[in-house]
Formats: sequence, C-alpha cells, structure tokens
Amino acid sequence: MESLYERKTLHDIVRNLASDASTTKHHVRPARRPVFGTFPEDLHPPLLDALRRLGIERPYSHQAQAIAAARRGENVVLTTPTASGKTLCYTIPVVERLLEDRGSRALYLFPTKAVSHDQYVGLQTLLDALDAKLGTFTFDGDTPADARRKVRDHGHIIITNPDMLHAGVLPQHTSWLKLFENLRYIVIDELHTYRGIFGSHVANLLRRLLRIARFYGSTPQVIACSATIANPVELATKLTGLEFTLVGESGAPQGEHHVVCYNPPVVNRQLGLRASALRTATRVASQLIESGVSTIVFAGSRLHVEVILKYVRESLVRAHLSPSLVQGYRGGYLPQRRRRIERSLRSGDVRAVIATNALELGIDIGSLQACVIVGYPGSIASLWQQSGRAGRRSESALTVFVARSSAIDQYMVTHPEVLIGASPEHARINPQNLFVLVDHVKCAAFELPFEPDERFADLQAHETKEVLEYLQTHGVVNESAGRFHWMQRVYPATHVSLRGIPEENFVVIDVKTTQVLAEVDFRSAHTTLYTHAIYNLDASQYQVEELDYENHKAYVRRVEPDYYTTAMTYTRVGVLDEDNSGRAGVAALGCGEVLVTTKFLGFKKIRFQTGENVGYGDIHLPDLEMHTNACWFTLPATLLADIDVDLATAVDGLVAVSHALQVSATVTLMCASGDMGRSVGDRSAETALEIASSSFRRPSKGPRGRRGFRLDDFEPTVFLYDDMPGGVGLAGSVFKRFDAIVARATELVTHCGCHAMGCPSCIGPMPAYDGEIRRASLAVLQLLTLNRQ
Repeated sequence: MESLYERKTLHDIVRNLASDASTTKHHVRPARRPVFGTFPEDLHPPLLDALRRLGIERPYSHQAQAIAAARRGENVVLTTPTASGKTLCYTIPVVERLLEDRGSRALYLFPTKAVSHDQYVGLQTLLDALDAKLGTFTFDGDTPADARRKVRDHGHIIITNPDMLHAGVLPQHTSWLKLFENLRYIVIDELHTYRGIFGSHVANLLRRLLRIARFYGSTPQVIACSATIANPVELATKLTGLEFTLVGESGAPQGEHHVVCYNPPVVNRQLGLRASALRTATRVASQLIESGVSTIVFAGSRLHVEVILKYVRESLVRAHLSPSLVQGYRGGYLPQRRRRIERSLRSGDVRAVIATNALELGIDIGSLQACVIVGYPGSIASLWQQSGRAGRRSESALTVFVARSSAIDQYMVTHPEVLIGASPEHARINPQNLFVLVDHVKCAAFELPFEPDERFADLQAHETKEVLEYLQTHGVVNESAGRFHWMQRVYPATHVSLRGIPEENFVVIDVKTTQVLAEVDFRSAHTTLYTHAIYNLDASQYQVEELDYENHKAYVRRVEPDYYTTAMTYTRVGVLDEDNSGRAGVAALGCGEVLVTTKFLGFKKIRFQTGENVGYGDIHLPDLEMHTNACWFTLPATLLADIDVDLATAVDGLVAVSHALQVSATVTLMCASGDMGRSVGDRSAETALEIASSSFRRPSKGPRGRRGFRLDDFEPTVFLYDDMPGGVGLAGSVFKRFDAIVARATELVTHCGCHAMGCPSCIGPMPAYDGEIRRASLAVLQLLTLNRQ
C-alpha cells in the first residue's frame, strides 16, 4: 500500500486497493438510474404543493407502490436499501389522513431515542413546508414531566421507542384516551432490528398495543420499514399477528459502488497469524481521511472503536492535520456528545467517524464517500446496511471489508461470492419464549383484565388460560366470573426489560472532577469496568480505581498507559432437560434446555501499536447465568482416547470441532454470528471440563494431564447454544440440520489454506499449529459421520 501522506482521489485509492495482493475480491455495483412512479391524482392538494416546494416532483416507484397500498388500507412492509427514501412511504399516507381528519392519531415506533429524534427533524421539515398545525412530539425518557400532558392531549403524531411504549404508555393507557380512541396508523421503522430476544419482547409488546387499541375501538393500520432481510413479511407477521403487503423493489437511484474484500497478509505462516485487522483498517481509513474522503469506520466493539480512533488521530497528527477531524461514536457516550458528533458530520466539520453498529441505523449523518468495515459484522444484512452508509446521495462510493483472523471472517473473505451474491439472513424471533411470554401476560393483565376465552399473542384460548392459571397460583392474578384481574401492588413493566438485560446501567465517574463520563450496560460492565481495567473514551484512557458493584458506579482516573486491557472469560454449559435425541455417527445427539454460566477469570494488558501481552490481572466479579436452548453431541471418552494423538491434543481437537461447527452453523442457518455460542464440557455438568475462551491462559501441564482430567471424569460434549435467554429456535435448527453443518465444518477444516497445519481460521485459537490438533479435529468430525456400529 502506498504512502499515506500522498493525497489521492477516491478512484486512485480504489485502483490501489484493487491491485493489492491481499485483495480477494473487487466487486463493482453499477450505478442505477431512478425509476419513478406518480402521486395519486386525488392526493391532498396542500400536501402535494408542500412536496413540490421541497423539490419532490415525483415519487420513486417503490414510494408510489407503498403509498397506494397504504391508501387502500393494507398493512405494508417495505424493504429497500439504505437512503432509498423509505420515510416518505409512511409519512405521506399518515399526514394525508391527519389533514383529512384532525382527530386521527399516529404512533411512530423507532428502536432508539437517537433515531426517533433524527426522524422528528425530517418530519417537521415537511410539516413546516405544509404549514399544518399538526402536533408532532417525541415521547421518551428525556421528555420533561411538564411537557408530557401536552404530548398526550395535543399530539397527532407521537414518536417513541419500544422501551417507552412498554413502560410509559401502555400501563397508563387511560391517560392516552385521545391516542388510543383515534389511532389510525402505527409506523414501525428499522424492522430488521427486532430480532432475537429483543424482537421476541417487541412482538409481545405490539400484541399488547393492539389489544389496548381494540379495547378503545381502534383498528390501526401498520406500515413497517426494514433493511433488506430474507423474511420481511414473515417477521412483520410474527411481530404483529397481521397480514402484510410487501414492497421490495427499489426505484431509487444508486451511484457506482466499489466493494473491496481485503485479507491482511500472513505475517507468521507457522502460527497462521495475519497482520492486525485494526492496524490495516487504520491504514486504509487514514489514507481516505487524509485525502479528503469522508469516511465511516465500523468496528466490532466499543474497545476497537477507541483503539482505532487513537491510531487514526495519531496518524492525522503526523500528517499535520487536526485530530478533531475524526470522532468516535458508540454506546456509552452521553447523548449530548452523540448529538454533537451527528451535527458535525452533517455540517462537514468532522470528516470521519469510528463507530460501532450504533450508526448502522437510519440516523442522518450526511453524505459519506467511503465505509471501512473491520471484521465481519455478524450478518450479511448488517454488512450491506453498514456499506449503505457510503454513497447515500448517488455519488460513487467505496466499501472496504477488512477481515480478521477469525474463522467466520476468513470464510467470508475467501468465499467472497457468499458476501456478494448470497441473500441476507432470516431475522428470527420466538414470541412464545416462556421467559418472555409470561412477563408480557403479566403486563397485559395489569393493563386490562383478561376476558373469558381471550387469546394472547399466538396462544390459543386454552393456552392463554393455562398461563393465567399458573400466575394465579403465584398470587399474581385473580379469577372472578371467568375474568382474570391483576392483584399485586407492583408495576410489572418496570421489572421487564425488553432488551433482556433487566439490571440498570453502570455510570463511569471521574474521581478528580466527579463528572459522569459515560454509561455502560450491565453485562458489558463485567468485561470493561473491573478494578484496574483501562476504560477507553474518546481516544483517552482512564483506569478504574474502584467498582461499586452494588450501586452500579465505576470511579476512574485519567492515565496515559501504553496498553489497554481485555477481559478473559470462559463458559460452562449444563443440561437441564433433553427434548430431542438422536445419533450423529457414533455420537449421541441431543437438544434441549441448558444453563450457561459465564465466569470472569482475569484480564490481559495489551500494548498499543504492537499488540503484545505485557501483563495480567485478576477480576473478582460474580458469575452470570443464562437459561437457554442448545444442541449437543457426546462422544464416548474411549473413542476420544483412541484418536492417534495424546489425550490433551484430542481434547484440543474437540475444541477445534466446536469452533468449526459454530462457523458452519452460522453460515448454514443464515443467522448472525453473535446469535450462537459454543462450549466444550461434560454432558452432566457435574465434572465439567471448563474450556476457556481464546483469551484464557492455559494451565500448565500437571500430573493429571494438561487440564487435569481423567477419562472416567467426564463425557466429552460439544454444545452449540442460542446466545440469548430462552433462545429463538436456533438450537432446534442445528439439531435438524446437523449432518449438513458437520459436512460444511469438515470442508472448512479440510480446505483451509494453512497447508494442513491448522490455523486460527479453521480450528480457532490453539497453543500450537503443528498439524496434530487439526488431525484430531478431522478425526472427531469423521466420528460424527460414521455409521453406528
């Protein structure tokens, strides 16, 4: 790669990347001309005039189709690319209805407060051009108490998020009479974000919303918008229980878009190590920024955002440019900081932003020319959503996907046809997850009594009654004349978190100034705010002096270390109940409910720039437990011992198989890589073989073997589990398609380019890559395909 300090055009940079030996694919998505439709002839005249004053003479074809379907009274789900003008598809029918009937109401639902505020600005622009006296308000946790009555009484369009709808609107529906008695439209934007446990909660939340609307005599129409996913209609139906019309063919123009898949070169062939993806992304991003190309860099974690931000700012200083040209953006930043960064991006004062997927959603950050994606973001849908952040206004654009050494990244970068040509993943939810369902039945009972033979969500009447009778036995509801009434004094919604994390956030406090610097969610606090951790914020480092775990406060001090810290964890899985069983070769195959326990062992100190390990420390925090579902296979220990390697290496081979199966299952089931966890242990979990994550220090060899186990101590078992409480059905899909998953895993290990030695890409992080562990993993995979003896 050429000098970073020589100013280049975007096309120069594309040409250099395309000719680089580390580029595995240069794909050009050609420019596309717009396809226009027409506005309805009888569209409200003042609305049509306002659109023309804003420069909108004709709608794109998908906008025309969506508007026509909505005006016919159909529920619509729209799935077109980023920046294709989806907002207009629901704004026009909603505003037209409100102009014709000033008593009507509409509810806009966005996944986050940031997106809500951004969409409010766009909607207000149209209303100002229309000069219509329609009350439009955001209603969230930041809405002042004295303004809430005005929102309830005068709001024609209420813009909120699922969390506020759950805790601040539905339980107080009697205060929202005007809204529910006149609710005509529900708009659900960013539909694709409602997946996994969050989506399962939102599905039940929307059933509660529609239940209350029916009580007040309203039958609202639903318009939903989504990024491109494989099952938009199925997802919309599962979320609401309604039928939908699909509008999926975009008529918006698209500029030429270059997509480059870049695999950092191998720097240690014996160990299969590649150059750092973070350093490579920094190099690419720095060249783009220094050449005047507006750029967004998506990093896979909050820590990586801060590390890349630090590196890029140092590069800008060397190039005699202001480090403030690049900013970080991630969860944990305070709202005022995020709003300031968004404004600076729109105005052009900031040339680049390093972000987590917090900027993947439809927040307006202006026109960007380039996108650098550091590591596979977990799904093809997310990759294209992030890529769509560049070239949002029809000009030429560049996306560079920089692969890490992980197996899923290496699979994608060496099979670029999967990235370029495969359809996006399915968004999976499980509204009948009992952990979720029972909580929302409680909330629904608090809001309105359950009538005799009433159904909730997808349950039949008798199933709904069974849940209510269960709650009655626990003193939660009481039956009277066939109706079930709430009988406790507690307010159930406050005890139910839609995002599956009921505990409150931790705040980060500067001990010198007593200023609150940031917020960290409960789970992340365990891996970022332990005592002596280095907390990174805006490319500055703070050491955690004290963690007040009970009061959720972390006290930090500004420092200037030459290292950052990363936590070491491991998981143990125990089987609670087996629902299905079968055979996989000579192994016993099972599927059912499990308990996943995560332990926090310690942390490593990683030196900036070089990435070398310069020390360790201990973490003293409670374990986290999660009930979920898993698929597993168990091998007879004697067969593991019969593999032609020493026993410890055979166990390493089993760990390698878990790694390959996780990658294979992710690709086969078309799910996000973060949806599925893996573990190797004991079938009974009573003498679990605790296999640490890749960051764990391996114990030294002892008299009982490298990890201290005997053949009669355990039944070697590999678990693949849904990495969310209660699960969303992935484990059952793994069980049904296990043979295909094993076949793909075998292909991954067999055809890896590591010359039969094994490497992090095919067998995961290991103590050595001498071919022995790879050979053991292939032997285990063969045992899974043998006919039962």
